[in-house]
Amino acid sequence: MKLEGGCYCGQLRYVAEGEPALKAQCHCRECQYISGGAPNMFMLMPPDGFSYTKGTPKAFKRSDLENAVTREFCAECGTHLLTRRPGLPAVVLKIGTLDDPTLFGTPQMAIFTIDKQAFHQIPEGLPSFERLPKR
Repeated sequence: MKLEGGCYCGQLRYVAEGEPALKAQCHCRECQYISGGAPNMFMLMPPDGFSYTKGTPKAFKRSDLENAVTREFCAECGTHLLTRRPGLPAVVLKIGTLDDPTLFGTPQMAIFTIDKQAFHQIPEGLPSFERLPKR
């Protein structure tokens, strides 16, 4: 699978190749900040298949958290494109940045539902986890 996308203003472009290891929605409080309040839809993609084809993202990592994630975003328009999590052999690609978001299909699970807001929707029958599922 070859996916292409970028930020809202067009300063950043990327290509992501390979098969998604997971397609999910995350309800964690951190994702709510990044998304503006909604759960964040994402795919776990192979890191060696991901590259920026235009521009260089700005990166942010909280210094007050142990094993904090690194979020990559456009310094011009603020679009959050992906997250890199320590120890995770994948990039967490944000679905809203895909040129064709329909390629996402549907999520396989909902995670961090412990932080879910009353206005968040989880499709009926979708496996849901208060935090991360056991591996």
